[in-house]
Amino acid sequence: MAQWLTAKVLENHSWNPTLFSLRVKAPPFAFTAGQFVRLALNGPDGRVQRAYSLVNSPQDEVLDFMVTLVPGGKLTPLLAALKPGDSVEVSQPASGFFVLDEVPDGKSLWLLATGTGLGPYLSILGTEAPWQRFERIHLVHGVRLGNDLAYAGQLQAMAASRPQFRYQPVVTREPYPGALSGRLPQLLSSGELERALADQLNNESQLMICGNPDMIRDSLKVLAEKGLNKNLRRQPGHVTVEQYW
Repeated sequence: MAQWLTAKVLENHSWNPTLFSLRVKAPPFAFTAGQFVRLALNGPDGRVQRAYSLVNSPQDEVLDFMVTLVPGGKLTPLLAALKPGDSVEVSQPASGFFVLDEVPDGKSLWLLATGTGLGPYLSILGTEAPWQRFERIHLVHGVRLGNDLAYAGQLQAMAASRPQFRYQPVVTREPYPGALSGRLPQLLSSGELERALADQLNNESQLMICGNPDMIRDSLKVLAEKGLNKNLRRQPGHVTVEQYW
């Protein structure tokens, strides 16, 4: 059974009118990068809780959550209204198997995300494990508009300081400097993503995919056609997935 910790809000950072990062301080607890917890608040209709991935790495003292505001939603408007000093409940222990320990070894690691599916990758990249296990790491973040590219500055700085890392934004609804355009499955199918990253998807590649279920379904189909199948415990493959709704 989950236990609940009371956390204090340190910062509520708005990336745009519908996307924000909530940073809180809670009593310390252990988790594995890529896992999620639940956030809870009391609303007009009683207590409301939802699952959110931890964006921060396990060694960080501040917990970081990436949240999309859902107009008329029961919880996200309450989270968006929180100010420094306010309280929010955080569940523990953390849950989930979208972690690097579940990913087989390979030469290259491709981290594909849409929207807030970026969150687990930031946590994973904040640990030493991916840098030690893979020669090349590519993070691809698909969004609708350029101002949806949360944490872009942090990722650009990471790419500048780590030669084995590439960051590739994808923006679908407007031209954006340095970004590809189109749905991730189409970019995988056409080979445009591989050309942009100057790397090839092959049997020495491992992919993690997180975000929109339609994107995941279509990407799995494209990758299967390339001989890259879903990773299962009973049958290791090349693609590990996490659906966000």
